[in-house]
Amino acid sequence: MPGRLPPLVTNETYHIFNRGIDHRPTFTDKREYHRALQGLAFYQFSSPPVKLSLFLSLPEERKEKIMDQLIHQGKKSIRILAFCFIPNHFHFLVFQETENGISKFMSNFQNSFTRYFNTKHERIGPLFLDQFKAVRMETDDQLLHVSRYIHLNPYSSVVIKNLKVLENYPWSSLNEYINLLQKEICEKETILSFFRNKKAYQEFVFDQADYQKELEKIRHLTFEDQTPLPPPRWKRVYFPQGKISL
Repeated sequence: MPGRLPPLVTNETYHIFNRGIDHRPTFTDKREYHRALQGLAFYQFSSPPVKLSLFLSLPEERKEKIMDQLIHQGKKSIRILAFCFIPNHFHFLVFQETENGISKFMSNFQNSFTRYFNTKHERIGPLFLDQFKAVRMETDDQLLHVSRYIHLNPYSSVVIKNLKVLENYPWSSLNEYINLLQKEICEKETILSFFRNKKAYQEFVFDQADYQKELEKIRHLTFEDQTPLPPPRWKRVYFPQGKISL
């Protein structure tokens, strides 16, 4: 994999995204999406004792013990703030905890899923583009806007038809945010600290859904153009500083 310039900086947050080579589908059924979620949760830790493929073959009691150790004793390479998988690409919003944490995580995640996918489909070779894209979040405004962009992606990409379905889309972190599901994958407090409650965040996300969808229709369909869309010029978005009490 080619070296990355400039390097990703520890204690900074990045929007990470990648797609399948030749725009090919990378997630073709529920089992593959579920495996991607397992890899996301497992490889956020700095030093898992085994590969994910071996971990999943272990007895349930042993798996529970390993996960308990990782959760309570293991150090994380990254903190996952938001994520989304759709058929031919994915988006992550992650905070780098350790030096080279994002690069290590992405290598483990993509290699693990590629091995699984290739075995299942009897193919060889890479599945994702060699170099994932990474954009550093420079302001709170940008951080929140990108979280919204990621959570709207299944709708704006026309993977699903309406916002009601989006609320329960199982392959993104949105349902963790608006339903406050108790999962270990996503750290929600960073984003939700800017809103008085989960309903306010849901309104913030859904408010620009159709605007984002319209822009998706007219942009060029190349990966290099898959960067977050700007908020509408005619509406100023206000982000309160700090958490507002209920």
